[in-house]
Amino acid sequence: MYNDESSKELQHRHYILLSQLQSMARELPGKFQQRLPYDLLSALANALLDDTAFEIVKGLEEVQHLEEKSLWAQRMKLVNDHKSQRHELSKKHKALLMENQNKPHNLPLIEAQVERERETMERRCEEELRRKDMRIMLDLDQKLLDQQSMLEKAGVPGFFVTNNRQDVRLQMYLLEFITRLTPQDKS
Repeated sequence: MYNDESSKELQHRHYILLSQLQSMARELPGKFQQRLPYDLLSALANALLDDTAFEIVKGLEEVQHLEEKSLWAQRMKLVNDHKSQRHELSKKHKALLMENQNKPHNLPLIEAQVERERETMERRCEEELRRKDMRIMLDLDQKLLDQQSMLEKAGVPGFFVTNNRQDVRLQMYLLEFITRLTPQDKS
């Protein structure tokens, strides 16, 4: 008797989750709706009967937020370091120009030197920031692959390791669905 009641409860919960997933899927652009067949949504609803998928997604979100915060802090530190370096170079240039103010024949050479140093610093700063941004993008790409792998290994339907933009976007929608369905006491 207990087993029959438990089974009915799970069936009812599966039906509710599936209905909610189908409703959310209808909110998506048509090209993504087509990629969410009944079988996938039903399998996802089944996987969500156990709170494990919710807990995994919540954990992944927390780790991702911390990682993004850390990467942003690293980038801002570099930007602030550059700002400080520009300020120091500007002070040095002002002092050099003041020292040579009474030597008008030296000013064109000094002004040219100042401009060259400024341009060199700007190019170096731009290149360092570009490299930092590329490193951040690579780190985020790796984080995406790690998350996909973890969700795939956990058996969450719709997740597999890919770089395909359409597949990644669809997985983002699935994560949004899972987040929206997270029981309130789990969020």
